[in-house]
Amino acid sequence: MDIIYQRGEATAAVIQAALPDPPGNSAVRALLSLLKQKELVRHRKEGRTYVYSPVVSRERARRTVLGRVVKTFFGNSVENVVAALIDMSSQNISEEELVRLEKMIQLRRKEGRAK
Repeated sequence: MDIIYQRGEATAAVIQAALPDPPGNSAVRALLSLLKQKELVRHRKEGRTYVYSPVVSRERARRTVLGRVVKTFFGNSVENVVAALIDMSSQNISEEELVRLEKMIQLRRKEGRAK
């Protein structure tokens, strides 16, 4: 999906060529077929070639996928997700990122009180 988002559209061959350790052609086509079934991409035909483009915005796809990961691997717990992310990147979190995260939490608290 990242390659399709970066380029706006791409063929299976272009996607395969852009991958660092590319799988076989049939694996790329199988994945594109799955993405089409999930209505994340559409295709149009140019001669004998399918050209794939995104159906949903990158942000919407990101939220959908993240929601599935949170539900499947973290028991739908935001706390568990944040704890895992902090643990994974504990040496890489800058003071500025921590401040931004604190502001997001404060904003969410205020929004929660307003409801």
